[in-house]
Amino acid sequence: MTPHVVELTGVSQRYGDVVALADTNLVIGRGELVAIVGPSGSGKSTMLNIMGTLSRPTSGHVRVDGHAVEELSDRELSALRAGTIGFVFQQFHLTAGIPVLDSVADGLLYSGTPRAKRRRLAETALRRVGLGHRLYHEPHQLSGGEKQRVAIARAVLGDPPLLLADEPTGALDSRSGATVLELLHELNEAGTTVVVITHDRDVAGSLPREVRLKDGRIEHDSTAGRIEHDSTAARELAATASGAER
Repeated sequence: MTPHVVELTGVSQRYGDVVALADTNLVIGRGELVAIVGPSGSGKSTMLNIMGTLSRPTSGHVRVDGHAVEELSDRELSALRAGTIGFVFQQFHLTAGIPVLDSVADGLLYSGTPRAKRRRLAETALRRVGLGHRLYHEPHQLSGGEKQRVAIARAVLGDPPLLLADEPTGALDSRSGATVLELLHELNEAGTTVVVITHDRDVAGSLPREVRLKDGRIEHDSTAGRIEHDSTAARELAATASGAER
């Protein structure tokens, strides 16, 4: 098992003349709870997409759970996402008229898992996030905080080692937001590596590690000393691998 879940080494992302992410080095260790914070346009969403293997960078090296992303085919990337990464978004993406048990179970719809087992796993995930009493409720019967907990249950259904949460409290009132953050802490304490993408400095400040982005660059990392050491090691590893290929 690799000690790091995510390693970005010299990663840049360009869209024409626009530099969304510039020469970024970032290591996220297994079991960390990290906030990626910055204003709109700072590169947060780009970093999320790259860490989640939803897009490939223009340059640089990305490793997720020990896998070199640039070496994987699109099919292999899909398999890596399915087994390694859970996504939580600001919008809950729950279908009207569908009980939450089935909404969560549908997260395994294309895994080949039989329907009865999918529903059993979904029930376990919903109980894990404190919604065992809401299994057959439909989205319109839930509060905003409960809807976000359903989304989190769906994201952790396969017990992925990495959870990427994009503005998970952005659509919630302060009380519901605090409940969701508490749940993310609990999932982290149970062993899940959690990365929270946010523009909210208060949310970021409540987490153990804060990585602050501005104009596509990391301007602050609250564990900069250790992470710089790890990033240097990652760059040396990438250089060694590149030399071996030649």
